[in-house]
Amino acid sequence: MREYNPKEYEKSTYETWEKKGFFEVDYSKDKNFCIMMPPPNVTGSLHIGHALTFTLQDIMVRYKRMDGYATLWQPGTDHAGIATQNVVEKQLLAEGKTKEELGREEFLKRVWEWKEFSGGTITKQLRSLGASPAWSRERFTMDEGLQRAVRVAFKRLYDEGYIVKGNYMVNWCPKDGALSDIEVEYETHEGELVYIKYPIVDSDEYIVVATTRPETYFGDTAVMVNPEDERYKHLIGKKVRLPIINREIPIIADEYVDMEFGTGAVKVTPAHDPNDYEVGLRHNLELIKVFDEKGILNEHAGEFKGLDRLEARPKIVEKLEELGFIEKREKHIHQVGHCYRCKSVIEPYVSTQWFLKKEVAIPAIEAANRGDVKFHPAQWKNNYDAWMRELRDWCISRQLWWGHQIPVYYCDECGHEWVSVEEPSECPKCHSKNFHQDPDVLDTWFSSALWPFSTLGWENGEWGKGIKWQPEDLERFYPNNLLITGFDILFFWVARMMMMGVHFLKDVPFRDVYLHALVRDEHGQKMSKSKGNVIDPLEIIEKYSADALRFTLAVLAVQGRDIKLSEAKIVESRNFTNKLYNAARFLTMHQEKFEDLDNIEIKTELGKWMLYKFNEAVKNVRRELDEYRFNDAAMTLYRYLWQDFCDWGIELSKVSKDSIAELGAIFKESMKLLHPFMPFLTEFLYQELSKTDVKENTIMLKEYPKVKDVEKPADFDLIIEAIVSLRRIKALTQSNFKKAYVLANLPEMAKEYIKKLAKVEELEFVNEPIENAIRDISDNLETMVSKEEIDLKPIIERLNKQKQKLQKEVEKLEKKLQNKNFIERAPKEVVEKNQAELNENKEKLQKIEEELRKLNA
Repeated sequence: MREYNPKEYEKSTYETWEKKGFFEVDYSKDKNFCIMMPPPNVTGSLHIGHALTFTLQDIMVRYKRMDGYATLWQPGTDHAGIATQNVVEKQLLAEGKTKEELGREEFLKRVWEWKEFSGGTITKQLRSLGASPAWSRERFTMDEGLQRAVRVAFKRLYDEGYIVKGNYMVNWCPKDGALSDIEVEYETHEGELVYIKYPIVDSDEYIVVATTRPETYFGDTAVMVNPEDERYKHLIGKKVRLPIINREIPIIADEYVDMEFGTGAVKVTPAHDPNDYEVGLRHNLELIKVFDEKGILNEHAGEFKGLDRLEARPKIVEKLEELGFIEKREKHIHQVGHCYRCKSVIEPYVSTQWFLKKEVAIPAIEAANRGDVKFHPAQWKNNYDAWMRELRDWCISRQLWWGHQIPVYYCDECGHEWVSVEEPSECPKCHSKNFHQDPDVLDTWFSSALWPFSTLGWENGEWGKGIKWQPEDLERFYPNNLLITGFDILFFWVARMMMMGVHFLKDVPFRDVYLHALVRDEHGQKMSKSKGNVIDPLEIIEKYSADALRFTLAVLAVQGRDIKLSEAKIVESRNFTNKLYNAARFLTMHQEKFEDLDNIEIKTELGKWMLYKFNEAVKNVRRELDEYRFNDAAMTLYRYLWQDFCDWGIELSKVSKDSIAELGAIFKESMKLLHPFMPFLTEFLYQELSKTDVKENTIMLKEYPKVKDVEKPADFDLIIEAIVSLRRIKALTQSNFKKAYVLANLPEMAKEYIKKLAKVEELEFVNEPIENAIRDISDNLETMVSKEEIDLKPIIERLNKQKQKLQKEVEKLEKKLQNKNFIERAPKEVVEKNQAELNENKEKLQKIEEELRKLNA
């Protein structure tokens, strides 16, 4: 049998699979299975979270493909608006240029060049993992077909009144522009609560207001108190003068104010706080922006004009303190929003934006509550419901150049606004040629939300027809059967696909949603470069093989539980691959080529037992995969192949040489069962045992094993139990006795297996225990050896010496741990170490006493 070099074999075999078109959709099949690849960013590279997502997807895809389905795993990449534009802008800055100097058209050329250069990185890396999507159908969220689908979707929603434009308060990143609510990441921050004195006009009094953002007070248009607050009732309707700039603003009353927080009086800055914005609308207050889109203070800030908002904060406080307008300053822990991309501090900012109204989500909420889609684990349904209930209008416009430019046009002559799917040549109202397109682009997630159906040809026009998609695809593959992704994009992506799918196609985009947890390090810590605990999947593949990484991730993928990944776990999986290779090598040492299981009759007792074990594994693995219990399916395979087949099937075949042909056929069939988890090694071993070639006889297109009616054979589990029991007596007595007895209901044929593998010359089956014997009692039987066959004296002496030594050690440790001074003064870890040693020695002592009891019985 050939040596197996994972690095070489994985690369060459993958190239063969792809070249031969084995991943593509077989339209001759009657059953359909479709799953969408969460499109990774065009500038991305494979990280361990990707490896988990794509491994689980590939397991299901390979399983369904072998099980007779027309299988579409739709691959593609996302243009990732903000992230990609940031990369190219940094490149330009390194050259001493800005995007504004280049102009929009030239800048976009540069981004497309970068996309072509870097776009294939992650898809190349996915190939190294063994992922088997239909690569010929690979899509990009800005290819021509998908650009058209996006424009059609926008126009329909606009025409239906769901897309609207207006002045809204949005989350604003000074670098990246408007963000939706879920693109803001909140971090705990130790800031400062500054108490500012606002002098009351025509009075010696002042009112104190506490704020964490003193730089915004130039935009205050009122001070607000609770109408029930006795401290301030007399001030309602009066005015205060803003320190430094001396602008007068009114004191107003609103029940919104919390009388217990701060001083019970709050500043109202409608242009820079979402709650104040609502108050401003209620009280018809002026809206004053005090800094621009880049966070630079403007003329409203007086002498601080031109400073960055965060730089200005301490300088403004210093000036107020100098003028006597600061009462006190306190440390204050609060949550501060940051841009999920560039980590800049987010500002609430009133801006003209495009919004998708929240009402569009109502049918998607109803569909989920009807059970049209099932979440795995089920508790994610509650999270989905809770988020959808609290939904706000979705800000879909972004102040970027890279992305789907909003298909809204404005006539420069008559002011008409219209949406067009095709590029217009004139204003439809006055026919002027002077018009311009809205400069903003759509949020990246808008195009991603269409992914489950836009990739199947929905509103793609003629682009890609017959190559990237087939006319029957929507009917065959929508709704998709399954979505597998990380729980962290449930709201970014999953909920939005639900909204769009139900709205445009009147059905949910997928029947099942499997949300996996995070991959953490072995201690449960989140992986990060700063901690130095990042596990790079590409390095693991290079060192241990793609199969070892895939199997480890599957074994650890317990529904609803974070994955604690360590190199030790990957080593265990690598050892499993070695075990399988050695089992195949053993088989080929005895027979060059093995038939397929369907082509032979299983005649030997050992063959029948192994077939029964295999059939039980098939039954369990199928059920577990159908329920997305990847870890259970992987462990079923591990136990069956390592313990039942490799440890015992191979071992027992040394007695039953005529069973080897049958075991080889069962092993080949077992490789089909394992194939979705370990595609490369199973292909190699299947070809080696068949003496065929991957190009003509690939395992990945073979039929997945089905559950069959198999009669329960002779109980080899009982035979194995007898062998293990006698081996225990040998280990205990450290002797090679010639005759042994077994108290169990076993067939006569069992004797040869037990004698050879327990290494005894004579074996007798008895109906009751023999006298003066060393006995080993296990779950279902008892084995015995006459004491006359063994010289027990040196064994008992050795065990007694060990017992005495351990008793002294236990007494010493107990005495130390009962010493109050030691417990109080010794470091905690020393006390814990002593306690662990005591427990360990007690356990050893108990075992020795048990062995002595058996020998003296």
